[in-house]
Amino acid sequence: MKKITFIILLFLPGLFIYSQNQKIQTEKRVTSTIDSTNKKELVLIQEFIVNVPLDSVWNAYTTKNGWESWVVPLAEVDFKINGTIKTNYDKNGKIGDSTTINLKVVNYIPKKLITLQAELTNNFPDFMKKDEKDLYNIICFESLTSKKTKIISYGIGYKNNPKYLSLMKFFISGNEMSYQQLIAYLEKGKAIKF
Repeated sequence: MKKITFIILLFLPGLFIYSQNQKIQTEKRVTSTIDSTNKKELVLIQEFIVNVPLDSVWNAYTTKNGWESWVVPLAEVDFKINGTIKTNYDKNGKIGDSTTINLKVVNYIPKKLITLQAELTNNFPDFMKKDEKDLYNIICFESLTSKKTKIISYGIGYKNNPKYLSLMKFFISGNEMSYQQLIAYLEKGKAIKF
């Protein structure tokens, strides 16, 4: 289930507490806002500020060392348009086995924006696999000062129906926990131990 939690972090963030324009401020610095593009789709906007330069945040999202420092014990990163980010939550596993998560780098603007799309595996519910082509995560980066960066993640394409809504409470805590790990890694300079 931890594998699915991280994928949801990046690509399925619409799976959270639904309420039109409801804000949820955690005690831990991550704000989640659920909105809708229309009555059939949800958008999750998650944002936070990290007290480090933009280059450090960008490297956490675009390099093997970055991914392995805050998200997963195993990563393989080919960061380019139409490139891939392959990850595995099992430290005893390997990239390419059945538990590998494949993320496609759809596009990016250096140090500004990344668009990602997951390849949904058998670890995902069937109803989500049906919607795979609609699910994207757009991550925006903004340098506020030389030592402060704002990150906004937009999860788009998620359906407003009972099946998605039933998963929301479970995944909101997982997403926010992963972002907290990123903040801790960047601000304290210590990789997360897996």
